[in-house]
Amino acid sequence: MARERDDEDFIGPLRRILIAVLAIVLAITFLVWRVDNPRMERFRAAFVDRFVPTFDWAMVPVTKLFGMVEGFQSYTRIYEQNQELRRELQRMKSWEEAAIQLEQQNAKLLALNNVRLDPKLTSVSGVVLADSGSPFHQSVLLNIGSRDGIVDGWAVMDGLGLVGRISGVGKTTSRVLLLSDTSSRIPVRIMPSGQRAILAGDNSKHPPIDFLVNPEQVRPGDQVVSSGDGGVFPNGLLVGQVMETPDRRLRVRLAADYEQLDYLRVLRSHPAEQLHDTGALIPPPALDAEAPVEGEPGDG
Repeated sequence: MARERDDEDFIGPLRRILIAVLAIVLAITFLVWRVDNPRMERFRAAFVDRFVPTFDWAMVPVTKLFGMVEGFQSYTRIYEQNQELRRELQRMKSWEEAAIQLEQQNAKLLALNNVRLDPKLTSVSGVVLADSGSPFHQSVLLNIGSRDGIVDGWAVMDGLGLVGRISGVGKTTSRVLLLSDTSSRIPVRIMPSGQRAILAGDNSKHPPIDFLVNPEQVRPGDQVVSSGDGGVFPNGLLVGQVMETPDRRLRVRLAADYEQLDYLRVLRSHPAEQLHDTGALIPPPALDAEAPVEGEPGDG
């Protein structure tokens, strides 16, 4: 305890002496640096020339610190520029997606416009509003209806081939029953053999071919077109190509792009005249030759 007290008695006065000396040195330095005298000016210049160059090592940490500050500021600017470029890239991607969609729509419209049809056929184009969304019913809804002259049963095509037929007409909308639907049955002709068959929908992407008389004359890749039998569809509309499944059953790879049905064309087909008064086709019965004729002899 006594030794600790002696140390405190020694350190206290020494600390006060050092503080007083430091204060005196700072005061003298201030006076020397502030006195406006030619002799003191020469002294200051000689002091700076003598001691300042030797203090380069003392300036290294300061220089490094300033370099770090400038580097951090530069990193901050680079980070902000990077974030801005990312946002700009995101905007460019959105514009690119919009441009791709417009390009695809333009290509579909051009393809739809370039489909070669019978000159006697006219058409009405419409936009697909929605599909059935059901695995058991394959159909789509168009934004054209009875006000546009649409009639139930007319054929519908996209830019590549036959899609289906009108199966319901409203004032402003109409429903298209696709060829792949289970209730769809259309007569077709297979080229080049010319055989006639029925394309029967089964809710698959590749509907089968039924009622084919000579299947051995049909090869994968043969073109399938509408036959026009029964007046259901116009003759010669492209349906697709024949394909053979692993179970050796003949099916049709549809030409229409069912994955992207955006614009469709409804063909104004005019079926053959329907006879409502079928009794008019039956000739009247012949007169009985043995029946007596008025005015002949033998009349009573």
